[in-house]
Amino acid sequence: MMSDIEKNPIAKPAEWPTRLVVCVGTVVLKDNQVLFIRQAKDQSLEGQWSIPWGFVDNEETPESAALRETFEESGIKAEVKGLLGFQNLHQSGWIGLIFLCHHVEGKPIADGIETDMASYLSLDELSKLGEPIEPWCEWLVRRVLEGKYSLIPSEPHNPYNPKMAFL
Repeated sequence: MMSDIEKNPIAKPAEWPTRLVVCVGTVVLKDNQVLFIRQAKDQSLEGQWSIPWGFVDNEETPESAALRETFEESGIKAEVKGLLGFQNLHQSGWIGLIFLCHHVEGKPIADGIETDMASYLSLDELSKLGEPIEPWCEWLVRRVLEGKYSLIPSEPHNPYNPKMAFL
């Protein structure tokens, strides 16, 4: 049986085509530590430590959104080294892209809106934190700090340069 869209492709409902919600996160390395932020009151992960996360805005690339969110939530300027990976998130139709970054400048400082704390943490400090850590972020950061990951580097010599490609 043909759907309404297949019968009349010009009369597309508002929800067509379906869209994914793209979230981006960063694992920012500085020495042997990773940048963490603690979600402020009334945020989705209230009271939990996580890596900087956020949504990709219209007309924004995933990597620029990741760097923007990192700066907004922590005051840290970072640079993308490569793509760590992709994660299907809990919400249906939501995906996460995670970038490995290195610290460029700044000291961790919470924005006071989305975050109430920001800090670089080592594996040892993470283990001794004594506060809730978002489980997936903890799993990811432990893998990175233990060297148990593969990085997909950016490829500057691509047909859409200066847009980044990860191959």
